[in-house]
Amino acid sequence: MSPSGPAAHGRIIASAFRPHPLLRNAHVQTIAPALLRPLPTLDRRVERIELPDGDFVDVAWSGPSGPDRPIAILLHGLGGGLDSGYMLGLGRLLTKQGWRICALQQRGAGPEPNRLPRAYNHGLSSDLRHVWSVLRQRESNAFLACVGWSLGGNVLLKALAEEGSAAPISLACAVSVPFNLSTCELHLRNGFARVYQHRLLSACKDMVRRKHEQASLAEHVNVDAILAAKNFSEFDDAFTAPLNEYLDSQDYYARAACGGYLSDIRTPTLILHALDDPFMAPGIVPSETALSPYVDLELAERGGHVGFIAANAAGLPYCWSEHHISRMLVQAFGKIAPDDEIEGAPA
Repeated sequence: MSPSGPAAHGRIIASAFRPHPLLRNAHVQTIAPALLRPLPTLDRRVERIELPDGDFVDVAWSGPSGPDRPIAILLHGLGGGLDSGYMLGLGRLLTKQGWRICALQQRGAGPEPNRLPRAYNHGLSSDLRHVWSVLRQRESNAFLACVGWSLGGNVLLKALAEEGSAAPISLACAVSVPFNLSTCELHLRNGFARVYQHRLLSACKDMVRRKHEQASLAEHVNVDAILAAKNFSEFDDAFTAPLNEYLDSQDYYARAACGGYLSDIRTPTLILHALDDPFMAPGIVPSETALSPYVDLELAERGGHVGFIAANAAGLPYCWSEHHISRMLVQAFGKIAPDDEIEGAPA
């Protein structure tokens, strides 16, 4: 994924992913990971990191200790947190390969409300950049990689672009990112996608309720308007935009969407995306000329949203993307994982 020669832009490559023959539908791919496997377990130690503005984020550490161990920083999507299955699944694979895992719970995403009125969103990349800085100061020679899913992937790509060649990350991967937030928001209002909108919007409103119960938000935003929002545009007009210095939801979508930052990335980066992702329209996929020479966009015909469920040698479903990303990181660090760790385990 690093540029070879004087490439003017990045590459779009065809993914080797093939869906499980019984799980080809995009909605099934999207929903199946939560239904087909119990949550992987990891021994974790939670650390609170203070932020420059007086707020905090929590990170969960797992894996072997030691300054020579590579670190994978994992970033969840909207409605996720430290117990998101995709973070636990990738964390389990990488700890078996000797990696340390630093799973970042973005501000306001956990059961304990954050201190300040605003919460994590697609444009709030400064928290991730601060965590990078803290880790680099502690681990001056450690190999740092970063993986983000959906909203977390958007935040990751934006942060990489903002840091440019100064980014302390050696390798990055973003999965199922919303390249164009305005288009994605409209798409979620139609058809079966409204089910996803309802679920995610309910999670966002629950977060606001927890925050409001701890410390009143009434002097900052119209809480009734937030809780009455029928779609994300209304929610972001009432909550996200006023608390993050955006003019309105459309200004937020335009300035926060990762699609506008891809040409400025200077870190070897893989973006994994399915063309049938039911959270977004296929037309949002950027062209090669929009990609930095450091970026590979891997497109799969199927896979849903953060799905990518394939069949292993025994015909059992497993989370292909987690194994794919694990192998990429392990190989980049110079250690090839055994085949049975990559292809053999069910989801």
